[in-house]
Parts: sequence; C-alpha cells; structure tokens
Amino acid sequence: MPLFKIKKEVDTKYTAKVLPPQYLPSAIAPKMHELCDLAQYKKLMQNINKSDIPDEIKDFLKLGATRHIVFNYAKIADFYAHAEPEVQRLMEESALVIIDIDDAIVNGYVKLSKNIKQIMDQTGRRTKDES
Repeated sequence: MPLFKIKKEVDTKYTAKVLPPQYLPSAIAPKMHELCDLAQYKKLMQNINKSDIPDEIKDFLKLGATRHIVFNYAKIADFYAHAEPEVQRLMEESALVIIDIDDAIVNGYVKLSKNIKQIMDQTGRRTKDES
C-alpha cells in the first residue's frame, strides 16, 4: 500500500506562457520623498555617527545601513515614466527599473542559464540580437 496518494491527472489551468505585466503610468509624477522610506536608514545613521568607534568601521556600517532604505517600486516606475531621458538612463543602469530584459542582461542584473536559453528557443522567443 503506497504511503501517498498521487494524483495522476495533470491540471491544465497553468501555462508556460509568460507575459510581462502591462504598466500604465499615472498622470502625475510622484514627488521625490514618495520614492523611498528613509526612516530606519536615518535612525541607523544617527546611531553610527554618534558612536565612539573608528571611522573605518563607521564607514562600513554606513554602507550596511543603506540596506534599510525601502524603495517604493510602483512610485519609482511612475517617476521614471515622467523623467527626462538622462534620468531614465541612469535609473535603468541602477536597476531601479528594468525596461528591457536584454538591457538587464548587458548591465549584469540578469544571468541567463543554458536552461533558460533552451526554453526561449523552444517557445520561439528571440532576444534583440537574434531578431
């Protein structure tokens, strides 16, 4: 007698087809202060700055404190949509937005494995370079 009952039917409500989400920017660009929450970062920075530790350690801890900045990516996307081209380019380079998978690969934010490449080939998807 088996320990587990295994369902032999395949549920077909799922698909391998992946479509990027459709984004519609808001009519009004968000303000800079809406793009991220600095509260925890500022608290950590105050504690680091008033501490009596070597500057080299303070510098290191300050770098770590930046991990506590909370980005609002929905607001960032809206900001990007209203930004000047140079600002948009810099936001893309910083991966604050990823507009194009090929650009993300070039900038080193996405690494394609052989398996992903095989899936792309099987589904007929081509990168810009292959088009």
